[in-house]
Amino acid sequence: MTVVELGHIVAGPFCSLLLADLGADVIKVEHPDGGDAIRDSSPVGASSFNYVNRDKRSLTLDLKAERGREVLYELAAEADVVVENFAPGTADRLDVGPDALRERDPALVYCSIKGFNPGPYEKYPALDPVAEAMSGVMSTTGHPGQPPVRSGTSLADMAASLYGAMSVVAALRQ
Repeated sequence: MTVVELGHIVAGPFCSLLLADLGADVIKVEHPDGGDAIRDSSPVGASSFNYVNRDKRSLTLDLKAERGREVLYELAAEADVVVENFAPGTADRLDVGPDALRERDPALVYCSIKGFNPGPYEKYPALDPVAEAMSGVMSTTGHPGQPPVRSGTSLADMAASLYGAMSVVAALRQ
């Protein structure tokens, strides 16, 4: 199984890492302006990047450029799965969303991880802290009388990744 990952930070990369752990050949696509933002997100950013991106091959593509999209179309046409966690609307705006890629390969499994389901917030971007706050998880952490704090790990992103990987496996079995 070949997976093309258009992921960044945790949710997309951890989803494709789980698929790599199951034996998938994962090709991570990063943008040419510094790559995945988690590389420089904190003093431990590099180790976080290395953890969620182990066992993957990678390349950089400028998806805003026609040639970058052409290369992605070629990769996706040979792949079984595409995983992305762009902000809502970004994949379609770049012409790399499910409709554009399935036009070339109708059997492609396209996993899109977003912060919100269809509803009043669906167009809002969300990383883990937003999901933890909106779900109420942050209200259960911290100390009495102090503001809520996020959990020690990217709990919401990792849960979304797990559900994404399980959904990919289920789709491939059909």
